[in-house]
Amino acid sequence: MVGRVARRSAAKLAASAAPTVATADPVQLSSAPVTPGPQQTRKRKAAKQEPVTPKAASAKKIPTTPNSSRKRARTATVKNDEDVNELPHNLGSIPELPPADSKSSKKPRKPRAPTKATPIKDEDTQELVEKATSTSKSPNKKSKGNTYGLTPGATPYPNWPHPTAEECEELTRLLSSVHGKVQAPKTIPIPSLNVSGCGEVPSVLDALIRTRLSAATSGTNSSRAFAGLVQKFGVLEEGIGKGSVDWNKVRLADTKEVFEAIKSGGLADVKSKDIKKILQMVWEENQARREALTSSSKEAPGSANEPAEEKNAEVTRAEQNVLSLDHLHLLSNNDAFNAMTKYPGIGPKTASCVLLFCLQRPSFAVDTHVFRLCTWLGWVPPPGDPAGLAPGAKGKFTGPTRNSTYAHCEVRIPDHLKYPLHQLLIKHGKTCPRCRAITGENSQGWDEGCVIDHLVTRTGVRKGMGASSSKSIPRKGKDKKSLQEDSDAESSELSDLGSDDEEISEVGEEFDD
Repeated sequence: MVGRVARRSAAKLAASAAPTVATADPVQLSSAPVTPGPQQTRKRKAAKQEPVTPKAASAKKIPTTPNSSRKRARTATVKNDEDVNELPHNLGSIPELPPADSKSSKKPRKPRAPTKATPIKDEDTQELVEKATSTSKSPNKKSKGNTYGLTPGATPYPNWPHPTAEECEELTRLLSSVHGKVQAPKTIPIPSLNVSGCGEVPSVLDALIRTRLSAATSGTNSSRAFAGLVQKFGVLEEGIGKGSVDWNKVRLADTKEVFEAIKSGGLADVKSKDIKKILQMVWEENQARREALTSSSKEAPGSANEPAEEKNAEVTRAEQNVLSLDHLHLLSNNDAFNAMTKYPGIGPKTASCVLLFCLQRPSFAVDTHVFRLCTWLGWVPPPGDPAGLAPGAKGKFTGPTRNSTYAHCEVRIPDHLKYPLHQLLIKHGKTCPRCRAITGENSQGWDEGCVIDHLVTRTGVRKGMGASSSKSIPRKGKDKKSLQEDSDAESSELSDLGSDDEEISEVGEEFDD
């Protein structure tokens, strides 16, 4: 028996000495052997092997150099005191892998140094509030463009000849015969604390916030929201903003307080954030204008035409932290428009309303009712009409939007008719049995007719009733592009309405201008 074991050991030793035959043990070197050995299909569990004693090594003819259980049997250039399984730079040991003996075998990957992932933490509410109410710097806000794809003084539909001045005069006459004559007031009335309105108040800032509250909701809801601000933060007792909300208190208040004050008006989450950002931006502008007005080297926009008395009043308001945008009276229509649309949540419709009602400038604001009637009257090109495309543009015209309708009518409608037509179209769009947003031939009052029936072409489908006849009232469906929200898409776009304004009348509720 002993002889058999000796002969077997001798045979193994002779085989290991042959230059063309690889060892049976796996190769573990920092470089590949000259002649690769056969592929090993099963990993060795080297970690579980017991150390080889000199006595056992002598019996089996196994080398007894350090780490002999992992070391290649043939002569290597590695020093005896160096562990060939240890990687440089303290990266650990080489894992047990089969030797690479063919092109198809996968090369072992070097272990990567562990990386520490930086945990992402949401800012807590208190930090957000501090940013919003800080008086040292602006709250974190995205830059907002003012163009909305519009060019002041230019129509997006230069090849569309409607409306003509005669068409505007005729429509004003017909609607006035039903709803009464409408004229712009010579003086702006005292602000109401019960009705939010759409900017017909003396204070420009007050007009801007009131109009923002009225966006995408009913007049009743926006009035509730405004009354909540009055009750929570009080009103100014003197100055041009007398009777209006103390907006500086709103600016310094917690965002949750503003939310609670206006939550009855709808969309309070979005509107409370917009209002806070607007007020902070206004405060910073007031301080910048105060610095410019008291400096001999700087000049505030529009101050060249500002009387000294008004300059002093503006400086005093800024020193007392009475927020104001009344300096917009000093700017041109286009400059005032651009100044307002840079604020979050303020789009062309809101800016146009403030221009029309507060600054008393000619401007044709387009809300959902005005837009609907302008499309039925043919004042803007219908979908598919080549006149809706810009010169040189290719493709199919998808239809007008509220903003493009505003830009077109702003150029085509005579200035002296912009105020009455705006008011008359809104009133008619709310009250006419045939021109309301949701109605049809079976609706109450349909047989009463419409004073402009011969001028309009009603198209679309009424919700829940299928295709309408040529006489039925249209339903534009969910064409969000046709009812764009005053909020910037960029901007503080409404998270629950998207970048465009959904027509609330779709669920049976019509909203004011």
